Parts: sequence; C-alpha cells; structure tokens
Amino acid sequence: MEIRNIAIIAHVDHGKTKLTDALMKETGMVKEGFSMDSNAIELERGITIYSKNASLFYKGVKINIVDTPGHADFGSEVERVLRSIDSVILVVDAQEGPMPQTRFVLKKSLELGLRPIVVINKIDKPAARPEWTHNEVLALFMDLGATNEQLDFTTVYAIAKDGVAKLNLSDELKNLEPLLNVILKEVPPASSESLAAQPFRMQPFNLGYDNFLGRLAIGRIYEGGIQQGENVFIKKMNGETRQSKITKIFTFEGMERKEAERAESGDIVMIAGIPDVYIGETICKNADQELLPAIAIDEPTICLNFLVNNSPFAGREGKFVTTRQLKERLERELEVNVGLRIDFSPSTSSGQVPSLNSGQSGTDSYKVYGRGELHIAILLENMRREGYEMQVSQPQVIFKEDTSTGSVQILEPFEEIIVDVPDEAVGGVIDKLSKRKGIMTHMYPEHGHNRIIFDMPTRGFLGYRGEFIIDTRGEGILSSRVTGFRPYAGAIQKRNVGSMSSMASGKALGFSLANLQDRGTLYIGPGTEVYEGMVIGNVSKGDEMVVNPTKGKELTNMRASGSDDAIMLTPPLLLTLERALEIMNEDEYLEVTPKSVRLRKQYLTENDRVRAKRTAGKN
Repeated sequence: MEIRNIAIIAHVDHGKTKLTDALMKETGMVKEGFSMDSNAIELERGITIYSKNASLFYKGVKINIVDTPGHADFGSEVERVLRSIDSVILVVDAQEGPMPQTRFVLKKSLELGLRPIVVINKIDKPAARPEWTHNEVLALFMDLGATNEQLDFTTVYAIAKDGVAKLNLSDELKNLEPLLNVILKEVPPASSESLAAQPFRMQPFNLGYDNFLGRLAIGRIYEGGIQQGENVFIKKMNGETRQSKITKIFTFEGMERKEAERAESGDIVMIAGIPDVYIGETICKNADQELLPAIAIDEPTICLNFLVNNSPFAGREGKFVTTRQLKERLERELEVNVGLRIDFSPSTSSGQVPSLNSGQSGTDSYKVYGRGELHIAILLENMRREGYEMQVSQPQVIFKEDTSTGSVQILEPFEEIIVDVPDEAVGGVIDKLSKRKGIMTHMYPEHGHNRIIFDMPTRGFLGYRGEFIIDTRGEGILSSRVTGFRPYAGAIQKRNVGSMSSMASGKALGFSLANLQDRGTLYIGPGTEVYEGMVIGNVSKGDEMVVNPTKGKELTNMRASGSDDAIMLTPPLLLTLERALEIMNEDEYLEVTPKSVRLRKQYLTENDRVRAKRTAGKN
C-alpha cells in the first residue's frame, strides 16, 4: 500500500485541528463530534499543545497526518515532527493572513526542502480577503528564500468547520475531495523499492506511555521493515550503542493504534520494548549503520527556579511535596518535552543564608529553561493537576556572552511583536511598548483597525499580555515570535505598582478589605486564608505596603447612625498561573498547589526583607 506523510502547520487559531477533524470525518475514520484536541487543558483553552498522529485511507492510499501546535511556545513540537514527513499543509486565515508563527513554521519547512500545500481557511468570514492573503503568502515564501519549485505551490480555499474546499474561488463548495486529491498529487510516496530493500532504520520524534508496555517510541521508518520480536540497536548522537528487542508494533488507523506483526518503510509507527528510548535516537538493524541527522531544536529564551513549597500552607493540598518527587517529575517531563532544559545541579534559591523564620529553608532549586511563559504555565498546570505542590521564581530572560568581537558583549533574546488593535487603542499600546524598549517598524491602518509590528527585547515583552487585554478591552490580537539574540538593550522599567503583603495569618475579613481596596487592586476576597508574607494585592505607590487583612471591626456597646453601613467590595483580580507569572516581582515566589495559586514574598517577615535588602545593597 502506498503511504503519504504530511503535517498540518499554522499560526494559532487558524484552523489546523478543525481541518484535521474534517479530513478524518470526510474519509469515515471517526464519528461525529470527534476532535483531535483530546487533552483536558487543550479543550479548556481551545488550543493545540501536543502534536498528535492520525491516519486516513483515500483511494487505496494511506495518509499519515500529524496535527501540530500553533503557539510559538510549543514550536519544538513542530520542529521535531517536520523531519519525519514529506510535505506540509500550511493553513492561513483568510482575514488575518500570515502571522508570526506562520513565518516560523514555514521557514523550518522550507529549510528542510519540503514543498508546502497552502490552504486559505475561513473564506466564509465577512471580512475574508483570500486574494490578499494569497499574495501575502507568496511574498512570505519569497522573503524566506523559497526555491522556484517551492514557490510553485498549490493553493486550496477551504471552510474547515464545514468540511468543504475548492481549488478556485469561483468553484462550488461540496466536500474536501479537492484537498485530498491535491495531497495525492503533490505529496511524494513515503517509500520506494530501494528504501524497502535497505536494512531497518527509524528515528522517534515523539514518545508515548502504556501501563503494561512501558515507554513507546513514535517515529517514521526511513528504510527497511521491522518484525515483532526482532533485535535492534539504538544509537545515540555521542556514538553510544545499546541493544534491545521489539516486543510490540502498532500502526495508526484513524486516531486508534492497531497492533501489527510487521511494519514497512515510509510508515509512521509506535514500537514497544525499548524502555530507555529518547527522541532523536536512531533505531537500526545493524550496529554499523549510520546515524540519522539529529533533530535540531531552537534554544529556550526564559528561565526560572522550581523549588519545594515551604510556605506555612505547604502540604495541605498536594500529594507530591518533596524535593525527590519534584526532581523525578521534571526528569520525566524532559523525556517528552524537547523544548525544555533543566539544570539539576545543586543551588540554593537565594544567595544568602536563609533566616530561621523567613519561610526559606535553603532548599535546593532546579533551574528550568523554557520557550515562553505559556510553555512554563502548561507544565505547572499539568503538575498541579497530578497532585504536585511547588513554588517558582519570577521568569527571567536568558543572557549570552559574545566574544567574537574581541570584547565580551552581552546578548539577549528579541521578539517580533504583531498587534491588531482598534483605532482608539493605538496610542496606549504604542506608549506601553515604547516604554518597554519596543521599536515600531511597520504600521498598516485599515477599516478602523491597525496592524502594528514592533521589534523588542523578550525582557520587555514579559508580563505585557495581561495589560494588552485591558488596554484594548479584549478587542486586540497579540502574537509574537523570537527573532534571535542581539546586544543588551539597557534597563527596562516595567512595573509601576508595588506589592500589598499581609503582616498577619488568619482569614481575610470584608471590613479590612473594604479599607484596603482603595489603595490598590486586591487578589483575594473575604474568607480567604492568608499568612504572613503572602501578597494579597498591589498598591499604586511605593514598592511594598504591609497590611493586616484579618483585622475586624471593633465591637462596642455604643451605636451611632451611619456606622453600620453595608460594605461594598470590588470583585478581586483572581490569580491564574499566567497572570501570576506576569505580575510577580523579583523578590516573590509563585506558590502552586492542586487547588490554589498564591503569590508570596521570598522572605516572609518584614524584618527579614529589610535585612535582605541591606545585604544586597552592600554586595
């Protein structure tokens, strides 16, 4: 049977998963109501986080499809998949046109020599402009240095949610057969007689897990075939070789995995029997076969410390609370999350010896390097749902030293920011981003909206997403992509509010919060348990204000008119993981438990914080 291998790539929310779902339904591989986004967090957020494999059969040909994430923070999921397929379907929104992640995934595809098929989706939008989008995509291809063969791409116009597509705008919309026919015509067969005759060789691009079979390797067979029970060699990039035995082979039919006795070259399969297999290793028949090229992944851009939760409320909600359990969980994450880097070398969370009553215990911390705030937030969300308790420090950008010029130069990551905002919000957005060292490079006004492109340090962009939503009243679209490392841009003043921290432990009372809400924004409501050093809100003046949210009203025998007026409380700004990572300060930790997200000071008592500042000032 002939096999075609394709991946569906696009910017976030341009319709990749909807198109994959529609293709599966068109060919009868799944039932009505099915969705490729099956993970609980994916369903809640409406985005794809993990790449997934599926297959369909059309005109006697098996088409393996890999659905990939669209958010820039999960770009590593896309990078490792592109090596294992023969073509990509680039989905572009007919109204928005190419966006930052469109550029990122297309650049990776063109560098690998792939010939993309362009699908201009959502042509039923009232503001859709498919001809303009097609021209913009062509300009993007040329800008990225596409070859003449790659520039001669086929364009399909589609409405993925309705499961219809056409080759020309004047054609009638019926079903997705035009797209399926283009796939058969444009995508080369995954194997040939010469490849099938070679000894077995494959490379995993993803990992799975089964309670009975253990770790599973998902990858493409580049050469030869494999039989259940055969012995294989596993080769690392450093030349180390080990031997193992294949116990099970699974192929994909729809979203289901189907056990097979044998698999041939060109197919994407799942194999069991190698308990220590990793992404990017070469699995082969003979020990003297060449390694397959390594899967290259772009570097992380931010880092933060993961620590054991040692707050006064530690251990109340979590099942896994020790250093050893935290380390084991992070080691497991490294096996499947190739965009993550973790430094497990012992280091204390502070450069000073912690005070006995400061809430710090000198606990070892693990430095975690990620691709962005959302990348880290999804890891934290998964861990808290599994029952882990931890605390993390403020995300910081990763600096590099460049000595190529003869002198040491500090480099930091920069990003291209694209915002689509209504006319009335343009001034505020430009003002905020300019203060964060953003430089406006382009501005395209059109029908009451403006597309503005900025170039700015990642350091300045961290923590801005929440402000952007408020400044544009939810009507703006913000997206970004990392463009590389450049010289340090200088100091950036981002935070213009201070912290409101508690001086007492107990339950917050409405009487006290009513007086405090005039001084800033509260993060908690009445009845919330607090402890000394916990951050309960922000203040508009100063770096910190220490308050007592547990103070109640003095009760006396005297009554006076007007003294018992009803308390009017403003709804608090409840903390989510992303919001807390954005607003936290350098001297704070984010406490993450299965049921709660809290901000706290690193040193819990006010005296310890003053002492720490003095010591830092002397150093």
